[in-house]
Amino acid sequence: MSRTYKATGINLKTQAFGEADRLVTILTREFGLIRAIAPGARKHKSSLGGRSGMFVVNELLIAQGRSLDKITQAQTTKTYPGLAKDLAKLAASQYLAEIVLCQALSEQPQEELYELLNEHLARLEAIPTTEVKTIFAHLAHAVFHLLANSGLTPQVQVCCLTQHPLTPDFLDPNPQVGFSVSAGGTVSLQALERLRKEGDKGRGGEWERGGEGENERQRTPSSPTSPAYQTIVHRQEIPVLSSRLNATQLAMLQQLSQPEIMPIDAANDGWLSVEQILRLYAQYHLGRPIRSAALIDSYFAANYDATV
Repeated sequence: MSRTYKATGINLKTQAFGEADRLVTILTREFGLIRAIAPGARKHKSSLGGRSGMFVVNELLIAQGRSLDKITQAQTTKTYPGLAKDLAKLAASQYLAEIVLCQALSEQPQEELYELLNEHLARLEAIPTTEVKTIFAHLAHAVFHLLANSGLTPQVQVCCLTQHPLTPDFLDPNPQVGFSVSAGGTVSLQALERLRKEGDKGRGGEWERGGEGENERQRTPSSPTSPAYQTIVHRQEIPVLSSRLNATQLAMLQQLSQPEIMPIDAANDGWLSVEQILRLYAQYHLGRPIRSAALIDSYFAANYDATV
C-alpha cells in the first residue's frame, strides 16, 4: 500500500501528462520542491482541474509512487486571480517562479522561500492597473530578496574593490558607481580608475605572465655580483562593469534589502535599470537565462515605448 503524506504548496509549473493528467511542480513548505501527477486534471469536470493551475496554493494529500507521486486530494487555500488577468503581472510572476525553481531544494523544508514567494506574488497582484509600469520596481525588490534568501546577495552598500561605504551624492548628476556582475556588486568609479592607472604603470616594465592567475614575474637582469632573481607581483583584476549608476539608482539599489520598497515614481526609468542589473546578476549565478524576462521586455516596449 502506497505511503501518503500531507503538504501545503504552490504550483509553479504544469504540463500535460498522458491523455488527461497533469504533471505539477510544487513548492511546498514541508518538503521543498516536489513533482506530482494530478490524475484526470485535464478532464472537463475534474476536481483537480483548477487546483492544478499555476500559482494556486493547496493543502495536499499525496501518495508516494515508484517514480512520480500522485495527488489524491487537494483543498485550495489561496489563489492569485489578478495575475492571470494582466499579461505583465503574469510574466513577472513566471519570472519569479523561474528563479525559485532554480533555488528550491527537494526533500528539505523550504518555508522561508515559500513565504517569500507568496508575499511578492501578492504584491504583484495588488499593483493597480493604472500603475503597471511600477512592475519593474516590484520585480527588483522581489529578485533582491530571493537572492538574499539563497545567500547570493549582491554587495551594494560598499565598493567591491575598496570595501569603503558608498553614499549617493544627489548633487552630482553624473554616474558615480558601476555595477560588476563578476565582482559581486557595486564598484566606485574613482577606485576603478585608480586601479586602471596602477595597472598601466605596472605594465611599464617588461612582464611575463605566469599561469592562469594574475601573478606576474618581472624579469630582472643579472649582474656579475648578484644572482638573477624574479619579483612576483600580484595585480588586482580590473572588473568589467555591467552598468553605471547615478545617485538615484544607487539609492534604489541600496534600499532593496528593506521589507518595504521605497515610494515608487512610475515615471522614473531608474527602476528599469536596477531591475536589469539584478536580472543579469541572477542569470550569472543561476547559470541560465530568465526566459519570462523577454516577455516583460516585449510587453512594455510595445505598450509603453519603454527602452529595454
